[in-house]
Parts: sequence; C-alpha cells; structure tokens
Amino acid sequence: MTEVRPLALVTGASSGIGAELSVELARTGHDLILTGRDAGRLAEVAERVRAAGAGVETKSLDLEDEGSVEALVGIVGARPLAVLVNNAGFGISGPFAEAQPARLAAMIALNVTVLTLLTRAFLPGMIGRGSGRILNVASTASFSPCPGMAGYGATKAYVLSLSEALAEEVAGTGVAVTALCPGATVTRFADRASMGGSKLFKNTSTAPDVARTAVKALLGGRRVRIAGWRNAVMAFSIRLAPRLIVAKISASMLRKA
Repeated sequence: MTEVRPLALVTGASSGIGAELSVELARTGHDLILTGRDAGRLAEVAERVRAAGAGVETKSLDLEDEGSVEALVGIVGARPLAVLVNNAGFGISGPFAEAQPARLAAMIALNVTVLTLLTRAFLPGMIGRGSGRILNVASTASFSPCPGMAGYGATKAYVLSLSEALAEEVAGTGVAVTALCPGATVTRFADRASMGGSKLFKNTSTAPDVARTAVKALLGGRRVRIAGWRNAVMAFSIRLAPRLIVAKISASMLRKA
C-alpha cells in the first residue's frame, strides 16, 4: 500500500525563501503544489523537490491576476491540504507620495488580499479535519513603521496582526498559524524593491537558513518566528523604544548608503 504524504501548497515558490521552503517541506515528508510567475524557475525548484523524494505539481500563475485564488483552490480540489505557505509578495521603495498607484494597488493585492483569501479558503477544511498548518511570511518590517517603504511595512504589519489573531482563534483545534518574520535575506526581493544599496541589506541571512527556521517553527506550532537572533533582539528593542525614534532608525536603515 502506497503511503499518502501530506500535501503542502507554496506561493511565490519560484525563487528565494519560497523555493527553499518548498525544498525543506519536501525533506520533512510533504508532497508539494508550487506556484509562481516564472515557469522556468518553478521547474528548477520542482526538480530539487523531486530530488528530495517528494511528489510535486507546478502552476505558473500571477497571483495579481483576477481569478488566481480561485484557480489555486481548484488545483487543490478535494484533497486535504496539510500546509499552506503564503509566501508570494513584493515591496516598493521610495517616497510614498511618488509611488505609482497601480504598483501600490498590486502590492496590497498580493501581500494582503491574496494571502487573506487563500487563508480563508483553506482554513475551514483544516479546522474540520482537526489538523493543518499555515505559514504567513511577514517581515521584521511588521514591527516598526518603515519610512521609505511605508506601504510595504504596512502590509507586513497586517500579515503579522492577522496571523496572531488567527492563531488564537484556532487554538485547541489541531490547526496552527505561524507568522514568519525574516529580516534582510539574500533573494531577488532587494533588486525588485530597488533596495540593494540600503544599509539594511549589508548584513543578510540566507534563504536556506530562513527556510529551515521557518519549517521547524511551522511544524512545531509556533505563533511568531523571527529568523535570526539579531532580528529577534531588534524586534524586542523596538517594542520598548518611543515610536518617533523607531521611525527615524528605520528610515536610516532603509536609506541607501
């Protein structure tokens, strides 16, 4: 009799943290459904997942497009989803007053709306089965205002708040919701956000390290996991500092050197 492995869905799986989360979940015994915009990169991640002994399906999909959430729900179908990883997202840097409205709307749709609707789509089934894990990728930007990336920081503060609230709502059901808060990480994110020259990206984590930390926290049912001890110290310090000072420090870190 063939063993049925638990199924995990990872968004934004074609590179960076999403790719490494996919491989790490494969190593911990999960089969994968991977989605991302870049079909070529997605195929490369799928090969790594197969090499780790997992079954894998891929779907090249731009989650900014209308109907994308329904498409993913349809791909999963009636199969029980053991793990949902909401990793897809991007950031915009620069003065908020100069941001392109269309890019702002797309960022909010991906970072907030898609994450929320996917969680809403799969959470009831997990609660009904009495098991399941949801990992929402937030950021250390969740803990402080981010002048220079104001909209992005606000979306990640939403992700953290939603995740902590849901973690309490599902307590005792067998389901756990985890917010992952990585700091600056070596991925394509910095280039897409035009942040490669900022002080923040002078000291970075690696995506594999973040992924290992995340999956351990996810499977352990942790509510919030900050990747990296320096980031954890920073997040704790922010809670004690006056908000005006926090905003000024954040602005300094996000400023290009």
